[in-house]
Amino acid sequence: MKTLGHWLASPWRRSAAAVLAGALPVLAFPGPALWWWAWVALVPWLLLARTAPGGKRAAYDGWCGSFGFMLAMHHWLLPNLHVFTFVIAALLGALWAPWGWLVRRMLGGAASAGRVAAALVVLPSGWLAVELVRSWEGLGGPWGVLGASQWQVAPTLRLASVGGVWLLSFLVVAVNVAVAVLVAVRRARVPALAGLLATAAATAAAWVWAPRPDDGERVAIGVVQPGVVAGADSAERRFDREEELTRGLAGRDLDLIVWGESSVGFDLDDRPDLSRRLAALSRETGADILVNVDARRSDKPGIYKSSVLVGPDGPTGDRYDKMRLVPFGEYVPARSLLGWATSVGEAAGEDRRRGDRQVVMDVGDGLRIGPMVCFESAFPDMSRRLAADGAEVLLAQSSTSTFQHTWAPAQHASLAALRAAETGRPMVHSTLTGVSAVYDANGTRVGSWLGTDASESRVYDIPVTHGTTPYVRFGDWTLHASLLVLAAWGVGEGVRTVRLRRNARAPRVPPAHTAHGSPARPGR
Repeated sequence: MKTLGHWLASPWRRSAAAVLAGALPVLAFPGPALWWWAWVALVPWLLLARTAPGGKRAAYDGWCGSFGFMLAMHHWLLPNLHVFTFVIAALLGALWAPWGWLVRRMLGGAASAGRVAAALVVLPSGWLAVELVRSWEGLGGPWGVLGASQWQVAPTLRLASVGGVWLLSFLVVAVNVAVAVLVAVRRARVPALAGLLATAAATAAAWVWAPRPDDGERVAIGVVQPGVVAGADSAERRFDREEELTRGLAGRDLDLIVWGESSVGFDLDDRPDLSRRLAALSRETGADILVNVDARRSDKPGIYKSSVLVGPDGPTGDRYDKMRLVPFGEYVPARSLLGWATSVGEAAGEDRRRGDRQVVMDVGDGLRIGPMVCFESAFPDMSRRLAADGAEVLLAQSSTSTFQHTWAPAQHASLAALRAAETGRPMVHSTLTGVSAVYDANGTRVGSWLGTDASESRVYDIPVTHGTTPYVRFGDWTLHASLLVLAAWGVGEGVRTVRLRRNARAPRVPPAHTAHGSPARPGR
């Protein structure tokens, strides 16, 4: 241990160790998808920040660790954003600097049992506060939220129906803190063990008592994935391939057919021939078709990404314009300052326009669907609002074709499992080039994925559910509770500091001496 401490005495080596420690949790996400790793992956980072020689160094350990985490989580952006990927990781990493300081404050030195017990609540709350801030769309959205690593674990998905992905993040961090205490703070093992037992009890209680969605009728939804279509006239050739795959679904008694994001590269008002072809497909298959138009609008200025429902008579009028855009991919934040990103990577040359409201669409036979586009499926509040507004099936139209053969497509597809479990609504994740996936209302996979090498259409038989999950009813209560915990801890620390300063300033009155010089025994 002394040898390790001596090695870490070098600021450069310590920083490198922090970057590596921060990158470790990424192995819990797809592609590796080692979900169990998330429950101990933060321990090296926690132990490093705990032993920092001072608060400033602990904050720097938090920054370096989060730089490693953000860079590893978004490493697939490197071929497109190049050096700007490092800039983004460094800027977002700064959000974890206070958390590093907080780790040392709560666990540093000879931490008492009481301080460790508080750390089991305060440190996860601090982590959630960081995730809340960086989940803002302008900072990249909630991609890589720690709780999202648990997308394939049935007990934790049940917890998501109670408190959303935020509750999962809270518990994962709490367990990591408890394990770090068991490793390094032997005198406080009792509260650490109590924290582990409380997590197990919460999971068991959610499994037993959390309401399960009530299955009703079943619907058949066709997913059309054309695969990679590149080169000249790719928009026209992609449409031809989607048309061919959709025609193969005729006679399957479908309720809906879903195409991926940017599946139509022309405004349908400008291309009535495409509208007629889509209407003919709807008549031939007996189902409405949800396409995604990525084009300059003829009725208003600018480029929009829009989910458009097409029936046997053409576009039905149901349209959803994407509200939350991908930073740099679909617009450049503060373009006057950061527009140089277009010269070093593949940032958007022109900002796309935003929609202003979410839409629930009525499909035949009373089916109501809630569409989202691309990384909007990463935002728990959007799917929650759609479920509250009456959507029976959630849909995400996506395209990760830029990031084929990276971890990005699988990471994106996994998010639909969480949104389904949170809302108690089945979710369809339909893409141009994979990974396409469908999950039932418990977050369990329906059928098999369409991988990044697939160019085909597939029908999924999905149970429609009813009822409301606690998360839909009560919302982000985990976040609110965490902010209250941090506020209460901050007030407590402030009161404690004031008392210490008062005691330090209080004059010390020397004891009175008697004539014989003995303050304890007068007269002797």
